Amino acid sequence: MTTTEIVKNIHHYCIGLSYLCAFLLEIARLLWPAKGWRITGLAFGAAGLFAHTAYLLVHQPSLAVPYGSVLLLAWVLALFYFYGTVHHAKQAWAVFVLPVVIGLVAMSRILLTAEPEHAAFDIGGWASGERFWGGIHGMLILFASVGVSVSFLASVMYLIQARRLRNKVSPGSVMPMLNLERLEAMNRWWLNFAFPMLTAGLLVGTLLIPNGPSLGDNWFSLKVLSTAGLWLEFLVLLYLRYGVHVPARRLALFSIVAFGLLLVALVASHPFAIGGAK
Repeated sequence: MTTTEIVKNIHHYCIGLSYLCAFLLEIARLLWPAKGWRITGLAFGAAGLFAHTAYLLVHQPSLAVPYGSVLLLAWVLALFYFYGTVHHAKQAWAVFVLPVVIGLVAMSRILLTAEPEHAAFDIGGWASGERFWGGIHGMLILFASVGVSVSFLASVMYLIQARRLRNKVSPGSVMPMLNLERLEAMNRWWLNFAFPMLTAGLLVGTLLIPNGPSLGDNWFSLKVLSTAGLWLEFLVLLYLRYGVHVPARRLALFSIVAFGLLLVALVASHPFAIGGAK
């Protein structure tokens, strides 16, 4: 079997199981501290990231279809996990990021079984300029998705850390985490990054929607409505943060809700996505 054939046989299961092993080894490292756990965990994480990257390069899933957008988001967060685990060696970074990555990979697999693997944009009547802006729209939404996801992770860690401090839990008896100031700053930075990306992506998408076969169906599709809802959620978040200075804990809860809206937007079928295997 050639290298190309081996790469083509990589499936979601290989990716997900590698990340799952890395996650379990990180848990073991926290329970029984030893250098070997971390090295082995990183090796499995690297294997999962390699398989993940190879799958994307070979199959080239479109951002227009749910399984493709979810799998690409999982890949970016996997990079985030690997970098963070190396950079924040003493923190329980992977314990929070890897479950999200594994969940997204599993979600992508479920979505793939419900839709043709090679579904793509319905671009039969599109000009080259429209195809270009369609790609820009997809990338902007992907960047916004990364920002929302990292904000979600920072919010979850913030709520856990705040609860620990409120209950006066000894730091030595629990898994190590970043302090509240850094987590709040992380949440703020990624929200500020995601909002302009989402806004620009929506503007580009709005210009493309009239090219669809049914204007009414496009505007009132679940994909469009959930993405618009996510944008309004961001608007409320920014107002609460900079307008009325709501406590960070409440903002963290809003960020978690925003992540839920993001998942709905990602799994919804795109107005331009069509079926049909090649």
